Amino acid sequence: MSNELDAVFGALADPTRRAMLSRLTSGSMTVGELAEPFEMSRPAISQHLKVLEKAGLIERTASAQWRTCTLRAEGLNDAAVWVEEHRRGWNERFDLLGERLRELKNPELKKEKGNE
Repeated sequence: MSNELDAVFGALADPTRRAMLSRLTSGSMTVGELAEPFEMSRPAISQHLKVLEKAGLIERTASAQWRTCTLRAEGLNDAAVWVEEHRRGWNERFDLLGERLRELKNPELKKEKGNE
């Protein structure tokens, strides 16, 4: 799973690829439609699409001369699970840190807690 997760996070690390994914939330597009707002060469667009496809975030299909890209939201599932698992741990640590900071600001809280 680590390689797939690395591919997803690597794909999401680039702002152009994130923008492409955002554009695909409104539906499938041809490569030309998808590339329209980006000021870059066709080979550069193609490279971004390869990264997104390899990460499982889009699907590319060919029909005659048209190449269509479709969002594959399920490609984000493993990343969402990983983030959620780690968010719980981070939140617990932040809660403990917040509690410790309150104790340091108000030593009476620590005394009261110790008497329980």
